[in-house]
Amino acid sequence: MDRKPEDGRFFGGIGQIAGGTILGITMLASSIVAGGLVGLAISFRNLPDVRVLRSYAPTETTYIYDVKGMQLASLHDEANREVVPLNRISPNLKRALLAIEDSHFYYHQGVNLTGVGRAISTNFKKGGVTEGGSTITMQLIKNLFLSQKRQFSRKLAEAVLSIRLEQIFRKDEILEMYLNQVYWGHNNYGVETAAQSYFNKHASDLNLAEGAMMAGSIAAPEKYSPFTNFKAAKKRQEVVLARMVELKWITPAEEKKAKAYKIKLGKIKTWQSSRLPFVTDAAIEELNQRFGRETVRKGGMRIQTTIDYNFQLAAEKVVQNAYNRLGRSKYQISLVAVDPRTHFIKAMVGGVDYKKSNFNRAMYANRQPGSSFKPFVYYTAFATGKFSPESTVYDNPVRYRDGSGYYSPRNYGGGYSGAMSVRSAIMQSTNVPAVKLGKEVGLDKVIQTCRTLGIKSPIEPVVSLPLGAVGVTPVEMAGAFATFASNGWQSETTTILRVTDSDGNILLDNTPQPQLVLNAWAAAQINSALQSVVSGGTGKEAAIGRPAAGKTGTTSSERDVWFVGYVPQLSASVWIGKDDFTPLGRGVTGGTYAAPIWRSFMKEALKNEPVESFLPPAKFKRPGS
Repeated sequence: MDRKPEDGRFFGGIGQIAGGTILGITMLASSIVAGGLVGLAISFRNLPDVRVLRSYAPTETTYIYDVKGMQLASLHDEANREVVPLNRISPNLKRALLAIEDSHFYYHQGVNLTGVGRAISTNFKKGGVTEGGSTITMQLIKNLFLSQKRQFSRKLAEAVLSIRLEQIFRKDEILEMYLNQVYWGHNNYGVETAAQSYFNKHASDLNLAEGAMMAGSIAAPEKYSPFTNFKAAKKRQEVVLARMVELKWITPAEEKKAKAYKIKLGKIKTWQSSRLPFVTDAAIEELNQRFGRETVRKGGMRIQTTIDYNFQLAAEKVVQNAYNRLGRSKYQISLVAVDPRTHFIKAMVGGVDYKKSNFNRAMYANRQPGSSFKPFVYYTAFATGKFSPESTVYDNPVRYRDGSGYYSPRNYGGGYSGAMSVRSAIMQSTNVPAVKLGKEVGLDKVIQTCRTLGIKSPIEPVVSLPLGAVGVTPVEMAGAFATFASNGWQSETTTILRVTDSDGNILLDNTPQPQLVLNAWAAAQINSALQSVVSGGTGKEAAIGRPAAGKTGTTSSERDVWFVGYVPQLSASVWIGKDDFTPLGRGVTGGTYAAPIWRSFMKEALKNEPVESFLPPAKFKRPGS
């Protein structure tokens, strides 16, 4: 009786005959061809040197965390990869992979000619591709060194390099490299990120059903992805399980259980956005400057920031509530909080809505601080030992030559108060005494104080400098006032606590190394004077029921308003303005707009912190005494 091609018995009979013939031929030719390949190695002198893999480090995804270890973001280019050792990969996945890709992996020397014949025979019997001809070693070589073009010369080169690789590396090392190098779909390179994406599990935790599904996807990752075609992925899984039974690597009962297991898919995580984008952008920029962009994006860094996730959320909520309350669509608000004991940035809000504008005003908006700059002038005066908060200054008309003309400082609201104490001048934020004192102690020395406090923005010694005629950032202001709060002790202000590579080696350790940079008596005096601003001066709206110091700032035409204040445990700056530098509106001041925002944030931030007082000036020696 004639047999039709559609008849399974036809394929079975032909498969037996063809399989035996092919196996016989290939086994007979194995030694001849293998020897020939070794000979070919001599002529392939221009092939890559596989010994470079001894120091090869695949590109890895960089991860960013908050101070307590919560993942905030992942950072990578094309390859989303986290390298893991072989002993942290599930045996279920390893067996499934070897079953479907290279069941004789641990027996061949890189090129399995018998396996090629067996693959042809097996695939012919099954009526489809159930076992590949290329070994895992050959696939690794192709992925790392060669093009993907189907050319005879490339296959020869692949075979030669595979033999070389097997002479240098142990089997487990080759399998580990392969599992961390291979593409698993959806920009997941390597088994760990793929397992987390497909099943929300570590590679070490995959069961047989999950391992078989992942192993089956390697042949065509997008085609067999359970995210895009679950039915195809399931069918491919069953092929893998059947192959494992055929090899007697699992029992039929295990196969049945794995096929019945209800797969719970995770979600594609490759291009997730950051939980705290202003924070992670700032951290990335800081690291780019230190290590370079390529290293940060591809170096598998583990970046621990100084930010507490919940603390940051509280700051963002305060800013959003204030924005809604102000009801001004063009208003922008920035808030930065710095721990005076470490100079770690604890919260950073760069604007009211990152999705609408990702410009981080906390880091990069150089805006005039107005009268919130005055403490730098008064500290410089106190540090001479000639002045204290009780010294007398005069608020009266004065004129200075400035460049090609003359400058006459005026007070907010007009008028003059005559003789007054420095403390009163700070409390009432009078302008003339600040300008007079700046000229007397020297504007260059005021600038030197700013540099000492960590302000790096350009500063010119113009007569109006004491009134904030300079551009500074909210981060610089919060960091500078934090040094006042610590009585002159300072570390580098940063968003980065520690950076390691994927093996845990420390690349950057920002453990605080505080240095005493200010005169302690002068710092204590400025703390005393700025407490008066909150208790009875322009910053009364910032009162929080515990000792607090701070200074309001309002620029001419109300383009920028500030409140920068602190307690011994926390310093924070609040800035309000518009990106186009237009006025905020008549009557908008730091005391009435920014100070209440600061108060709301500090009350929330300090609710579990004990009340602490500032050290009194009497504890320190006055300069020159």
